[in-house]
Amino acid sequence: MDRHIEVLPSFDALVDRSLELVLDKLRDAIAQRDQATIALSGGSTPTPLYEKLAAQDLPWDKLHIFWGDERYVPPDHADSNYRMARLAWLDKVPIPAKNVHPMPTDEDDPAIAAQKHEAELHAFFGTKPGEFPAFDVILLGIGDDAHTASLFPHTDALKVSDRLITVGNKDGTPRITFTVPLINQARTNLFMVAGDSKQEALSHIFAPDADPMTYPSRLIQPQGELWWLLDHGAGKNL
Repeated sequence: MDRHIEVLPSFDALVDRSLELVLDKLRDAIAQRDQATIALSGGSTPTPLYEKLAAQDLPWDKLHIFWGDERYVPPDHADSNYRMARLAWLDKVPIPAKNVHPMPTDEDDPAIAAQKHEAELHAFFGTKPGEFPAFDVILLGIGDDAHTASLFPHTDALKVSDRLITVGNKDGTPRITFTVPLINQARTNLFMVAGDSKQEALSHIFAPDADPMTYPSRLIQPQGELWWLLDHGAGKNL
């Protein structure tokens, strides 16, 4: 694993550094494979990054957008990660509709939606069941409880090792999420972490020894690059 940890002096600097890295990885992917794949995270931290990406001159027809997790709400719901990214970024650029791959949330059973999205990923990447495709970039954040994507402490989703997509559980509410092995297959995983409230979680994530079932972000140990970009509030005690 190729791990990098950077503590940036401010939130704005965190966003600018994230933009620099994301653009670098996407352009490299397009140069090497003629397309780039990125999975987005939700929450408030990446929103300014998406707004800055909307102002870039990229070959939009070569960029494919996915999500690392999604709340189980309609796509126009205020809590939808898809809606947030669409308003901040995707509605502002000429990206083909077929290049945007939201997680489905329209099935009565979230497990069926997870299976549908898994089948879509296999079809897109040309992988077979049991194989894990490699995204070029997966954006991640952490919660105060050290969760990432919709991989929450002591939930069944943490143990899923044979699927790309599973159902996460946030206080009894279902979500759709990438599994740990799918995240770990990425060429680049990029955590954006901001705010004083993340200090305790980070202290456990970076500790020499701690239970990953309690601090799920510890499970992200990718084959590719792992970037932790922290603002001063989050990273000042590391």
